[in-house]
Amino acid sequence: MKTDYTPENELLFLALGGSGEIGMNVNLYGCDGKWLMVDCGMTFSGGEYPGVDLVFAEMDFIEDRRDDLLGIVLTHAHEDHIGALPYFADELGVPLYATPFTADLIERKLQEAGIAGDIELNIIPDDHGDFDLGPFSITYIPLAHSIAEGNALLIDTPYGRIFHTGDWKLDEEPVIGEPATEEELQDIGDEGVLALVCDSTNVFNPNPSGSEGAVYRGLLDEVRKHSGKRVLVTTFASNVARLQTLGAVAEETGRKLVVAGRSLDRMIDAAQNNGYLEDLPDIVDFDTAMSLPRGEVMIIATGGQGEPRAALSRIAEENHPLELTRGDVVLFSSRQIPGNEISIGKVQNRLAERGIVMITDRQSMIHVSGHPGRPELEALYSWLGPDILVPVHGERRHMEEQARLGAASGIEHNVVQSNGDIVRLAPGRPGRIGQIETGRLVLDGDMIVPANGEAITMRRRMAGDGVLLVALFNHGPQIEGIGLPLDEDYDAFIDEAKADVTKALAKLKGAARRDRDQISETARLAARRCAQRWTGKKPQTRVMLPEG
Repeated sequence: MKTDYTPENELLFLALGGSGEIGMNVNLYGCDGKWLMVDCGMTFSGGEYPGVDLVFAEMDFIEDRRDDLLGIVLTHAHEDHIGALPYFADELGVPLYATPFTADLIERKLQEAGIAGDIELNIIPDDHGDFDLGPFSITYIPLAHSIAEGNALLIDTPYGRIFHTGDWKLDEEPVIGEPATEEELQDIGDEGVLALVCDSTNVFNPNPSGSEGAVYRGLLDEVRKHSGKRVLVTTFASNVARLQTLGAVAEETGRKLVVAGRSLDRMIDAAQNNGYLEDLPDIVDFDTAMSLPRGEVMIIATGGQGEPRAALSRIAEENHPLELTRGDVVLFSSRQIPGNEISIGKVQNRLAERGIVMITDRQSMIHVSGHPGRPELEALYSWLGPDILVPVHGERRHMEEQARLGAASGIEHNVVQSNGDIVRLAPGRPGRIGQIETGRLVLDGDMIVPANGEAITMRRRMAGDGVLLVALFNHGPQIEGIGLPLDEDYDAFIDEAKADVTKALAKLKGAARRDRDQISETARLAARRCAQRWTGKKPQTRVMLPEG
């Protein structure tokens, strides 16, 4: 097994994030002593880490090798591919490469972080732009996705070519951009593809993902059904194609467009700066929208995943300048991200209580995925004809299933790997040759700390069992419980806990009576045992022992 993990006369692949999970994509390619990073993403906590929203892949491995890191190449502008850049780009200290729209959004992030002037950001044309970095020759290959300028990377090396898909789908009716054609992808395959490193997200879908053109027709039909009603459409802010579609639907149905959500404002601004959404109808302000007849307005709002501070949640709670009333309609033109079911349900239940009609993609053709179903995967396999398939961007079940699909489609080598696995792609038989330790970091307030560190671990324990504070004074112990399920029994519990601590301290003999550590531990155990006796809980117990 390899131990130093320096790429010698070979081609290596290493995922620091995004393999065995959906999100937080950070991929490394090693060749002839150098490393190339593809994407630098983040994910959201989803409640797994109390008090934390953002989660990152641990970068220690590549930070220790930053002198051999040539650059970071970004496939597209979704947060799970670029969201970690403001927190790690300066530390890594290497150039960034992105197509214009993606670069615009990255630049805004770097400016917000105050590091834009310290980072070299190279803008690569999105029409098959190519460039060289050491032993890597990189070409952007446009593919359809749910954001402008979704791209695959064709990475040429001395040991063979890699087709790294990024996030993608096939779309016969794209609304934004011009994806590579079947013929262009076949030409790439005819020239030889060593390895296909491929998105696994939608592998269990037996059908193609569908086209944005079909969504336009579905949304148009749905909005027409609700003549005279105020219509709100919630979608992902980054889905520039969907914004284009909604603008066209608003015009076709005679509705004025109003936008609610800062992320939507930023995305529209970035898109128009780069030649997209140029024919989007004029957007009216909130006051104008509310003064229009109900059937003459369409609201586009953030918050389809149930985010409590997003526009849709505030509208549902009647805490927003834009208002919906009984009979109005909300169209969920987005997929429900796993883990958000409860938060989405809360918003939908609040809307239902108010008599607002809701339509989702299960009821109407108002959304399609940005990831490939099985027929699309099989088509790409046949066009590229790779020797090796490396599934990424999925939970383990997704990646294993894609490997099975690849094998059934005639791909000779199917390598299922995990974050931290060193995979040799060439020369020789491809497979895992070593493993590094990987982990997660979280943004906790303004600090980036280990996800399994003491602070997060303690916070979980406090959330589950509560807190017990014990202060030892000359006149006796004072105790306070926080988060214990006692209610009306609280005072009786405190009295008993004080008595237990007093008795336990009285039993200390000799030197133990003067040993501060022994005194604190005795008091801690006595108070905690009392709490467990009363509640069944084992609260986090802290003892304060004044000096002197």
